[in-house]
Amino acid sequence: MLGVFVNDVFAYTPQSLYDEVWRLINNKYVDQSENGQDWSRWRRKYDKAIETEDDAYVAIETMLASLNDKYTRFLNPDEFREENESIRAKLFGVGMQIGMRDNKLVIIAPLEETPAERAGLKADDEIIAIDGKSTKGIDVKEAAKLIRGKKGTKVKLLIRRNNKDKLYEIIRDEIKIKAVSQKTPFKTKISGNIGYIRLNSFLSKNASNEVLSMLREYKDKNGVILDIRSNPGGLLSNAVSITDMFIDEGTIVSTVDRDGYKETKKATSHVIWDKPLVILIDRGSASASEILSGALKDHHRAVLIGTGTFGKGLVQEINQLPGGSGINITTQKYLTPNDIDINLKGIEPDIEIRHKEEDFEKKNDRQLQLALKVLGDLVEGKTPAAVVSSYQQQLSSRH
Repeated sequence: MLGVFVNDVFAYTPQSLYDEVWRLINNKYVDQSENGQDWSRWRRKYDKAIETEDDAYVAIETMLASLNDKYTRFLNPDEFREENESIRAKLFGVGMQIGMRDNKLVIIAPLEETPAERAGLKADDEIIAIDGKSTKGIDVKEAAKLIRGKKGTKVKLLIRRNNKDKLYEIIRDEIKIKAVSQKTPFKTKISGNIGYIRLNSFLSKNASNEVLSMLREYKDKNGVILDIRSNPGGLLSNAVSITDMFIDEGTIVSTVDRDGYKETKKATSHVIWDKPLVILIDRGSASASEILSGALKDHHRAVLIGTGTFGKGLVQEINQLPGGSGINITTQKYLTPNDIDINLKGIEPDIEIRHKEEDFEKKNDRQLQLALKVLGDLVEGKTPAAVVSSYQQQLSSRH
């Protein structure tokens, strides 16, 4: 998710709740054609049918489904509360973000040091069944309800990876979100006076301060590896403020709304880290991760290593509704500093390197090992262009 907050609550009835959602979409949704339809057709469609909150919820979800936008979604009070807890760096579950890809329920990213990660779940894993119930035809909201539960209870997930199915039994727990970590995958050793920052999420309001604190801790290091693999994103403000720590001028990101109005976020010249930088990305790097990696790539500020990112170039506005519910509305699309729209395309690395199945068996982080070599060359004074060209040729010659 890449979000900004709006809080507008008023006295309501179930009918007025539906009316308010209709009004918000009519005024704010990024596509003025509302997916090629006459949005007014929904205005009075359920006037005689809505009597209870549940009636309103069903009517709202039916109306929103016509947009064919998985990111514009209604949240009942429980779901809205959970989203706020995530932003406050506290949530409950197994610790992973899920989404739809090619009409399949997939794991976008497991969170670090959570039951999902400890069980061995990975980005791009397809969830075939939840507690024996097939996920065919299921939506993300329903799947999340099935996966959530009380702390200490068990959920069974049938996972498909590389056309092979495996059943995972995972114990639910409280998920304590920490945005930043120095822990490397497989306990990979970091040497050569190099700093390593694992940025797990942009969702917590503490994310920017945690990155800032770690960069200051590394002030005497020669270079830094910023690992945003399997980072599903979070708040736009965090993406902008963290990117601002690495570039001294120019555009960080631009957003374009339904009227074509373009707003540009620029660097503030308050650079915290001006030494060599390598970014690790993969298919699980989404949303705010793509703002950061796209900006640093366009500014030639960092060398990107790994695989292409998820491709979510849309911004959602988080609106609180009366009765404790809420709605996330896609209000803008974003562009990289070079005005590149990466939605459904993603950010491509400067040096592509993929993990092999044997890497997980041998506990070898092939991408991080390459990042250490590349950063070592940058620290020695080699130009990023020369380093990228050299490793691209080396990797190409192996195939």
